[in-house]
Amino acid sequence: MSELLDEPVITIAENVRAGNVSAVDVAGMCLARIAERDAAFHAFLWTSPDALMAEARDLDERRARGEVLGPLAGVPIALKDALCTKHAPTTAGSKILEGYVPPYDATVVARLRAAGALLPGKTNMDEFAMGSSNENSAYGPCKNPWDPNRIPGGSSGGSAVSVAARMTPAALGSDTGGSIRQPAALTGTVGVKPTYGRVSRYGLVAFASSLDQIGPIASDVRGAARVLDAIAGHDPKDATSRDVPAPKCEAACELKVRDTRVGVPAEYFGEGLDADVEASVREAIAALEHEGCQIVPIQLPHTKYAVATYYVVATAEASSNLARFDGVRYGLRADASDLHELYGKTRERGFGREVKRRILLGTFVLSAGYYDAYYAKAQKVRALIARDFDEAFSRVDAIVCPTSPTPAFPLGAKTSDPLAMYLSDVCTLPASLAGLPAISVPCKPTPSNLPVGVQLVGRANDEPTLFALAAACERAFPPRAAIS
Repeated sequence: MSELLDEPVITIAENVRAGNVSAVDVAGMCLARIAERDAAFHAFLWTSPDALMAEARDLDERRARGEVLGPLAGVPIALKDALCTKHAPTTAGSKILEGYVPPYDATVVARLRAAGALLPGKTNMDEFAMGSSNENSAYGPCKNPWDPNRIPGGSSGGSAVSVAARMTPAALGSDTGGSIRQPAALTGTVGVKPTYGRVSRYGLVAFASSLDQIGPIASDVRGAARVLDAIAGHDPKDATSRDVPAPKCEAACELKVRDTRVGVPAEYFGEGLDADVEASVREAIAALEHEGCQIVPIQLPHTKYAVATYYVVATAEASSNLARFDGVRYGLRADASDLHELYGKTRERGFGREVKRRILLGTFVLSAGYYDAYYAKAQKVRALIARDFDEAFSRVDAIVCPTSPTPAFPLGAKTSDPLAMYLSDVCTLPASLAGLPAISVPCKPTPSNLPVGVQLVGRANDEPTLFALAAACERAFPPRAAIS
């Protein structure tokens, strides 16, 4: 019976909605899978068996009364631990928030509940979403189920591993510079960063507010689309939420892609790209061409400045956002004789090395005498990166490129070299800086059987085109589970 968890989101939801299986049975399968598999991978920081079973019983009772259940009825969906959950801990992977229980649900969590999803627990992540390997978690690293000696990617590593190991068919992550797409690529799952403002950020522990966006990770493209359809839409609680109709992404998975113009940017296929990754992505491009897409060479000349631009803008915003964690309002509070000492001791003990590094960098670039030299200049370059995309989209409908320049690397390989770690996101950062939607879809694995992701980037608000293309890629490279 537990094999149902190997099925995609759609299959599980339709079986529960039709009464072919009870939500209680699905919840039990999910808890059994987590108990069986998670000790090896450390994807979950916290689970809620009693609450999960109560949610499942409520669904079954509603169905018995003749109610029509929501589109995610009975589907277990894991939550990145940066999403606030009422009556459940939210740590953002940090000791400074250890034991913190928010008084409310994030908007996306409330929308999942309304759609009938089951929420088994909170997943491991790089502290405050700052990392590309999930090794920065204050609660220990998460491990890749394809090879437990390798990283799963970050910062949404736990969410990606939950899906890759089929503990849940879907999960939510957050993506600031690639934190959904990169772990999806390295774990053989589908990861979606929506257009900035498409999904409410209300209840997301902020890293960089002009970049953060919540999105789904799923075992297949259509499942990711259904989850996105459930969580997208305007939210007055989020000032950056787009007040425009959200397109229906699941329906777009059935669209033909013939004559779709797909741009291939030369800048993404140069120095630093692993040869096996390039070969796999080139095969994915050939698959799209076989489906009738027109492949168009394009240029995105300011791509080379994306890493430097991101690590000025994001660290500046992080410095501001993380000022609220001071030991006064919530979380860790150090013993101190005065307020100044309280702030200092709490932040010293509560924040990890990478978070401190980024706070210091951000404070520096915002400081008097350096603001114009760094932060203001980075914002101008960010505008140039966005302009490159605008010009490209005058000629093409979407862009295809690698998601990650390398397959998953060994645990510990880059922890002593922050700059090498930062380059792991070189392919995902430009779309984030431009606020564009992007999807990572699995393509052909490496000869050593490590997953590879191909990234599709689209115009703002044009997620449907990306889902149509992603579904075409999936037809050529069907989903695979890390554990059979």
